[in-house]
Amino acid sequence: MSKPSSSEHAALFLALALPAAAWAQAEMPIGGWRTGSADAPYTQEVNYPASRAGMPAGTPDAAQIRGRIAHQGKGPATLVVNGNAMPLEVDEQGRYGRAYSFATGPNSVEIRDGEGRSVQRTQFYQTAAGQPQARLRVVLSWDTDGTDLDLHVLTPDGEHAWYGNRVVRSGAIDVDVTTGYGPEIFASPSPSKGPYLVYVNYYGSGRSHLLTTARVSVISNEGTPDERRQEFDVPMRAAGELTLVRQFVYP
Repeated sequence: MSKPSSSEHAALFLALALPAAAWAQAEMPIGGWRTGSADAPYTQEVNYPASRAGMPAGTPDAAQIRGRIAHQGKGPATLVVNGNAMPLEVDEQGRYGRAYSFATGPNSVEIRDGEGRSVQRTQFYQTAAGQPQARLRVVLSWDTDGTDLDLHVLTPDGEHAWYGNRVVRSGAIDVDVTTGYGPEIFASPSPSKGPYLVYVNYYGSGRSHLLTTARVSVISNEGTPDERRQEFDVPMRAAGELTLVRQFVYP
């Protein structure tokens, strides 16, 4: 067996010497009581050919998730908002940041490192203050880097939300993530009543055949006594594959 390198020694020292809460520093959101923002975005700017979920310029504090992870671990970090788990992009300095339109009422934000350990948790209560609340969210994420999966949502109005038409009358897809993991989120503050269809398209990857598993979460009436949550894992085997993941009726 080879001896651990100096970097592995440093990682081990951090794991042993630091309590979990010291592995991450959350700047936003701040725990406690706060008001929402009517300017909280449902979409993000997309820069082709590659894009990841991030923090658009001018995002109000009430819609920000940002901070730093001191020790990320081997895999991608995970962001969990009110039970909605999604990949979290972390830069070389361990910093992360993305926009999120929070629910009115109690909210919880948890950061997990690349080995699945919870390193930061923040809880707060948000009042509406004119902020539109997402009554319906569809969250797509997947488990491989360097791959491009796309979320498609067909609404009861006959509209089709996808990366080429991200904003429809009843909601919007926030960003087209083309470089792996996701997430892509369809959010609607006033969902049309009726049947919805949720598809996932395996657009492509850097390799000719790369199996990736898509996870789709459907959350309705988040933060209310009528909240309902469903999660589905779907294997995607090759570029060009289009899969109907879920058909549901709102409400």
